[in-house]
Amino acid sequence: MSHCFLHITPLLKAWRLKLLVLALALLPLSPEAQQQANAAQIKATFLYHFSSFVEWPPGSFAQKDSPLVIGVLGPDPFGSFLDELVQGEKANGHPIVVQRFSDVKDVRRCHILFINTAHPAEAIRALGNRNILLVGDSDNFIRSGGVIRFLLEKGKIRLEINMSAARRANLNISSKLLRVAKTVD
Repeated sequence: MSHCFLHITPLLKAWRLKLLVLALALLPLSPEAQQQANAAQIKATFLYHFSSFVEWPPGSFAQKDSPLVIGVLGPDPFGSFLDELVQGEKANGHPIVVQRFSDVKDVRRCHILFINTAHPAEAIRALGNRNILLVGDSDNFIRSGGVIRFLLEKGKIRLEINMSAARRANLNISSKLLRVAKTVD
């Protein structure tokens, strides 16, 4: 009986996620609000998948089974979507959890951090060269030392990766991810 449950649980999770996406698509939102909601879901999905395409140095995890933390600094554009997406998921044996931070001083142990503040450059400077994949979508995010920037190009979300910032954070980014992104040094 428990063997069947193991196969059904991922299916239920997948259906729940599909229903959530469908429900969001059917909500009576203005075209602009609908586009923003879809963009936030796409960005949340990228944040989750980055956990499979980035290697952190050994000291980044307190223990072998410590969680991989995806953080959001500032206002959360993802709502519960990101939480639903990572629920029960693992990356290299680490359970994935989401944490929200209102102040950069609150960021302790974090692996992927989406910076959504009015002054992302200040947050990036405050975090220094910690082993955090810093992700954002502001215009000067890469120039300020962020690692990955979401940018809208021809109506699609694209990635821009700052290789110098990745090296400073001692992060190894998979060539698979680099192939689909614009890289700068």
